[in-house]
Amino acid sequence: MALSLMATVITTVAIAQDANLRRLDSGIEAHAWEAVGRLDIAGSGFCTGSLIAPRLVLTAAHCLFDSETRQQIDHSDVQFLAGWRNGRAGAYRDVRRAVVHPDYVYDGAVSAERVRNDLALLELERPIQNTTIVPFATAALPRPGDPVGVVSYARDRSEAPSLQEVCTVLAKQEGMLVTSCSVDFGSSGAPIFTFQYGEPQIVSVVSAKAIVDGKDVSLGTDLAAPLALLQAELIAGKGVFLEPGPGSKRIVVGQTGRDTGAKFVKP
Repeated sequence: MALSLMATVITTVAIAQDANLRRLDSGIEAHAWEAVGRLDIAGSGFCTGSLIAPRLVLTAAHCLFDSETRQQIDHSDVQFLAGWRNGRAGAYRDVRRAVVHPDYVYDGAVSAERVRNDLALLELERPIQNTTIVPFATAALPRPGDPVGVVSYARDRSEAPSLQEVCTVLAKQEGMLVTSCSVDFGSSGAPIFTFQYGEPQIVSVVSAKAIVDGKDVSLGTDLAAPLALLQAELIAGKGVFLEPGPGSKRIVVGQTGRDTGAKFVKP
């Protein structure tokens, strides 16, 4: 399958017409998805993240970068709102440390290399030990043709997550998963699930939107090796934020007149 990476890191393209998104407004509807949460950055920009351990949240690396300076933002500006729904969350946690894939480069260009390394792992200040918020397991990439789903927050649905339960794996190539899942502003970092093991397991994280044969598709990274690497980075004590050097501008995500990776403006 030939990919044309024509736009975007979940930016300006509208939701695909066959979205079939179901908004999870009630506690009953959202029960199985409470470990998916909104990542608020300085209370303005946001991404989607998912709990994979009581203290670990998985998301996309580009959510932690400022699109103007191309510097990594201070993770102390990030808060994880587990199961955020209509003004309330099941748990609120600040971020203690954050590691991004060491080969990830935020250079403004959408490429296969950027997508396959577009992964970040956040360590929360305190574990979430709530019987209604159960971390998700991860699984190997499914095969082309297999059904998958995605749960995400996005533009015009930032106050409750939406589930697209049936989309399809179109291809696996160059460390990427190509799916028909619909994504939009805020969907970056959203978990892509397989249901073949009887319960949802995360197989990828939404990174970007692309065009294949004139149709919008979503791109995610292969989790296996990158996730193991990020876990090793945390064990090694990495992920402490270092202030930018004197020549860099320190900005807050969502600050007026300045765009950030978390706001998903075209790189």
